[in-house]
Amino acid sequence: MKYVSTRGEAPVLAFDDVLLAGLAEDGGLYVPEEWPQFFADDLTAMAGRSYAEIAFQVIRPFVGGTIADADLERMTDETYAGFDHPAVAPLKQIGTNDWLMELFQGPTLAFKDFALQLVGRMFAHVLEARGERVTIVGATSGDTGSAAIEACRDQENIDIFILFPEGRVSPVQQRQMTTVESANVHAIAVDGTFDDCQDLVKGMFNDAQFRKAQNLSAVNSINWARVMIQIVYYVVAAVRLGAPERQVSFAVPTGNFGNVFAGWAAWKCGLPIDQLVVGTNSNDILCRFFETGEMKMSGVEPTLSPSMDIQVSSNFERLLFDMLGGDGAAVRDWIDEFRKSGVVSVDDSRLAAAREKFSAARLDDDGTQRVIREMFETTGELLDPHSAIGVDAARQCRGDKAVPMVALATAHPAKFPAAVAAATGIHPALPERMSDLFDREETFDTLPNDIGAVQDFVRHAVGAHS
Repeated sequence: MKYVSTRGEAPVLAFDDVLLAGLAEDGGLYVPEEWPQFFADDLTAMAGRSYAEIAFQVIRPFVGGTIADADLERMTDETYAGFDHPAVAPLKQIGTNDWLMELFQGPTLAFKDFALQLVGRMFAHVLEARGERVTIVGATSGDTGSAAIEACRDQENIDIFILFPEGRVSPVQQRQMTTVESANVHAIAVDGTFDDCQDLVKGMFNDAQFRKAQNLSAVNSINWARVMIQIVYYVVAAVRLGAPERQVSFAVPTGNFGNVFAGWAAWKCGLPIDQLVVGTNSNDILCRFFETGEMKMSGVEPTLSPSMDIQVSSNFERLLFDMLGGDGAAVRDWIDEFRKSGVVSVDDSRLAAAREKFSAARLDDDGTQRVIREMFETTGELLDPHSAIGVDAARQCRGDKAVPMVALATAHPAKFPAAVAAATGIHPALPERMSDLFDREETFDTLPNDIGAVQDFVRHAVGAHS
């Protein structure tokens, strides 16, 4: 299995090199040169298997032998043994043919754990085999940061720096990042938005001298390994609901497009997916794109669902690469124009092709609270704001009612207690293992939205730790 950059000018790499590289040298994102295929017999054989067993089967062809089967199997077993629910990603029925998949049973109560707990083990394995050390830099709109920190804390061959937008993540999300007492962990509050944090990370990667000197790597969903591992829960849900004999649809609350792109990747690999529904909040650039074919940037509006307060969805570039026929130069021109003018579009035929699989819906804060309240009153389920948007998007865009529709619940309601309490009167409690979160001491640094300041901080911190 080889991987190519969406911008067509970086070296073709094997999986282990893609894992450590994160972002391609030409600024693009890595995607498989060819998609492995899961045939009907493969999916049938997964019925009744554990989550970890299915994960091994799905991930194995993408790894392409760069990690030995025995090691990969051990890592998947260890990863998902640490989740709170025996099903790992339980499915709950919330309607006649409507389902909720709980993706918050991991250590930090968010869907990011599914990938990052395994990515952390993969990093440690590959780095130990090579005798190397890396500096991981990442941006977070809330959940990636805590999940990445939890996965990489106390690793001897990793320094990790997570940038988050100051005042724009929930108190629980912030404290999950800033109360970790590990010398290799650095949480940085940036005076700006998530898009600013993401641009700082990309800027560090695009500085070739800095990238090489610090041996940078990434755990954001720009890293292909993240998306690859997220394919697993789409396969698990589909198999549990009758695949390959029946199709399944998914509704995904989406900011950076990585989660729903994993569903699209599952479909490319042969999973019988009928619909992929993109749910957005008021920062609805993705919804507007799928409605009109035009991607137009506007200001970021703070909402009850901060992990989706994004205007530059990095992983959309992976879909764009496919939409433009694998033409890396065309992708680069498209992205450059978007960065320059803030608006760009695709032609009607390409939009029509994308809309054969994708649809999209938006929901503002008032609607989000309404859905949280309605779900609690009708099913007894407490939803966080992001998951509520996914549930409502499923309702808005539902196609064939005979096809099961799975809404992805991406975060535990206790990560956003104020919004849930305002809608339902119920203050969701954190799990017992996290009950003292607000008693723990915070440690983080605050930096301006300036790449020079951030690079200086990283240089000093790595030098002090190495």
